[in-house]
Amino acid sequence: MMWEYLQPVTIRFGEGAAGELKQAAKDLGCSRGLLVSDPFFMKSGLAEKIVEASEGVLTGIYSQVSPNPEVAEVDACAKQIRESEIDFLVALGGGSALDCAKTAGSICFTEDSIRKYHGTGEPMPEKHLPLIAIPTTAGTGSEVTCVAVLSDKELGKKGPIVSNGFYPSIALIDPELTYTLPPYMTASTGIDVLCHALEGFWSKGHQPICDAFALHACRLVFQYLRIACKEPENKEARRKMAEASVIAGLAFTLPKTTSSHACSFPLTNLLHIPHGEACGLTLDYFARINADAQEGRVHGFAKELGFRDMYDMADAIHQLKADIGLRTDLKEFHLTDEQVAELVRISRHPNLYNNPVDITDEMLDEMYQSMR
Repeated sequence: MMWEYLQPVTIRFGEGAAGELKQAAKDLGCSRGLLVSDPFFMKSGLAEKIVEASEGVLTGIYSQVSPNPEVAEVDACAKQIRESEIDFLVALGGGSALDCAKTAGSICFTEDSIRKYHGTGEPMPEKHLPLIAIPTTAGTGSEVTCVAVLSDKELGKKGPIVSNGFYPSIALIDPELTYTLPPYMTASTGIDVLCHALEGFWSKGHQPICDAFALHACRLVFQYLRIACKEPENKEARRKMAEASVIAGLAFTLPKTTSSHACSFPLTNLLHIPHGEACGLTLDYFARINADAQEGRVHGFAKELGFRDMYDMADAIHQLKADIGLRTDLKEFHLTDEQVAELVRISRHPNLYNNPVDITDEMLDEMYQSMR
């Protein structure tokens, strides 16, 4: 088995880490930054506080970022970068703000629309702006990955772009920024952490270092996600979920995600289920499908976490979703046969082929039918 490990992101973790922004910019030799933020943080005042704390290092804000960032938003952000002569970016928010900043920070050196690179196979430009990532959720792991997920309403698609230029230069992970995350968002982003870790482990591209990260992240999710949802003020649970998120990000960046993420794209596109919940919806199903794969190592992973086997862990995943208020089926949508067929069709996303078991259309149809 040949494998390689790469992680170029400097990670600074701990309460108050966001306050190190000015020093982080200085470390990068940068002095004219643009803050890319979710609109929520403009309303809450956090974006303004970050700008003030930067003491003049941040010179502007781009906040037109949707929950599923659009290609048009990336293009608009890149335009602002060019016009303002920005020399570095700061992304504040969940995966949406980070993914917008990653992609805009690369195409800003061109006159291209990001659409040229979205799902086309066209390699991203190598040149990119330095990026400081400040996540406000414990879920996406985007602060340590080279992946950005974008939507294109005009063409009706959603999918990832991968580029080594997307790695942030520095990740400032401050658990304090997650303290006010509502229970549903805590649950949805938290189940995404579990998906990242487990899919990274069983991916065809798995490797030992990422396997160790996956195990650590999964253990934290099972121990702390329920607490973080039911006791939002519990600082230890918030801190541990923030830790789980970044560790899971390290677990899946190189191996890449698999079946649950592949199915999440149509569930979000067609049924508008938020990304994390959409990923988690199918995780226990694929845990059963993959249980006997890879000569028993999947069962071994579950046993390391204290379960009898992966089937037992799949039951625990289902129960976890129910306990934290996430969907466990699709009954509310009253899906027609045509809609199920469309879910099956769009689920044939490239991530599906990272799965250790070959997933057929019949298996996808059986899964979606069982959720109706």
